[in-house]
Amino acid sequence: MVALTLSPTKTLFLNSHLLHSTSKPHFINPYSTKTQSLHSSRFLSFNLVTCKLKSPQDIKNKDKNISKKIVLSEAAPSLAEKGGDGGGGEGNGNGEVKAKSGGNFMRLVKRFPRKVLGILSNLPLAIGEMFAVAALMALGTFIDQGEAPDFYFQKYPEDNPVLGFFTWRWVLTLGFDHMYSSPVFLGTLVLLGASLMACTYTTQIPLVKVARRWNFLDSSEAIRKQEYSDTLPRASVQDLGVLLMGAGYEVFLKGPSLYAFKGLAGRFAPIGVHLAMLLIMAGGTLSAAGSFRGSVTVPQGLNFVVGDVLGPTGFLSTPTDAFNTEVHINRFYMDYYDSGEVSQFHTDLSLFDLDGKEIMRKTISVNDPLRYGGITIYQTDWSFSALQILKDDEGPFNLAMAPLKINGDKKLFGTFLPVGDAESPNVKGISMLARDLQSIVIYDLEGKFSGVRRPGSKLPIDIDGSRIVIVDAIGSSGLDLKTDPGVPIVYAGFGALMLTTCISFLSHSRIWALQDGTMVVVGGKTNRAKAEFPEEMDRLLDRVPEIVESSCCKEPDNVSG
Repeated sequence: MVALTLSPTKTLFLNSHLLHSTSKPHFINPYSTKTQSLHSSRFLSFNLVTCKLKSPQDIKNKDKNISKKIVLSEAAPSLAEKGGDGGGGEGNGNGEVKAKSGGNFMRLVKRFPRKVLGILSNLPLAIGEMFAVAALMALGTFIDQGEAPDFYFQKYPEDNPVLGFFTWRWVLTLGFDHMYSSPVFLGTLVLLGASLMACTYTTQIPLVKVARRWNFLDSSEAIRKQEYSDTLPRASVQDLGVLLMGAGYEVFLKGPSLYAFKGLAGRFAPIGVHLAMLLIMAGGTLSAAGSFRGSVTVPQGLNFVVGDVLGPTGFLSTPTDAFNTEVHINRFYMDYYDSGEVSQFHTDLSLFDLDGKEIMRKTISVNDPLRYGGITIYQTDWSFSALQILKDDEGPFNLAMAPLKINGDKKLFGTFLPVGDAESPNVKGISMLARDLQSIVIYDLEGKFSGVRRPGSKLPIDIDGSRIVIVDAIGSSGLDLKTDPGVPIVYAGFGALMLTTCISFLSHSRIWALQDGTMVVVGGKTNRAKAEFPEEMDRLLDRVPEIVESSCCKEPDNVSG
């Protein structure tokens, strides 16, 4: 072993083959493993550093006279000072052990995020996460959402589990009754989002950085190894560059070398696709955990307050000032087909602020909601509230209509008008039934059919000595209300996803060329449209002008003075 110490005696020069003191200097480049002599074009000298060779006897006594030591690292030379006596050296040794332990810990801390990123960016893991999200969404479609616990007790009983194991405990424990705001679903979305971000950071962004570099190839062999290569025997690389610029390429020249590319946006598109998917998931999460929803059936002529109907759907739900808005049902009416079936129903709504001032009015219908202050009011259902009649020219009286259970999806409503002593246990009366608001079927005290009357026709009907006139049929409007702050984000995400998906089909093509005398070697490659790329290159190279040697300079003797 040969040790080096600082001493003002001789100058020491390092050579890759021998270590010696000589009058002819050699120098080492500390950033390279190779040593270059003074006659080479690049060299590095150690100024003001002198050393002397140590004999084996001197090495044995190094603890007595060691002063300083030269440490050569792979990156750059550095000087590390140490103490003079043996006690100080021992203390420094303990310090080095502690420093190494601390350095190992710091290296472990630095490597931990890289390992996590490597795991998250794993493609099979991301595919598994997407399948898990799809399975949970399908399960949320299969399981009725937002029902009371008794509903799940009856539909998924423990004595008859679905598939032999699935009972109401699975639904309520895992939150599958509110699937899209459950911790399982949101946690899977977060994991998928983390995988997308890790893939973007570790794979897509480095690819873009590499694609943006000006990568010149300085050898013909490297160019000929590309997917496409050709040789122009008499051409100029500058002429080729002009043609490439006309074809939409970005062209760079460096001496005899040329580098050109186009379609760099195709390299950015995968990053845009990932960001779009993150937007969609963020918007969906905000919709599931930050919305308000509610439904109400209100008779014509009555009011309700928005905040009394809406209920939060998750921990991110925050009410707004628009919740204090009062809604008044001015009128409810329906349209009918020629067959008598209901075709559409409408509600005339007015919105009032806290001061009672009307701030908005609109007639809504199915697929034509009202939107105000982030709140959307949908027309979703209808009901029969009351029947307004005249009895023996007295009234009008409002008879409440009750829904009756029948087979099928048809609606049926009924009411009862007592005749005689209403306190009698065997009270009798006139029965009235209706399927909609356009006609009323009337039965007498014995339950026999008496006739049909239309509301507002003013046509009376006499039943058991009573004269009845149907004045009006008062309907009730079934409304759904919701606030969904995630909708704009989801729409923006889907728009960005469609755009970036189309951009991702753009080919990122790169071309290299090298001028070798009068010959130009051309090569290129692309990530898409690999069948069309050679055809495009052939068309471009066919347009490169050929250099023709001029004949005017071949006859200098013919020019006389």
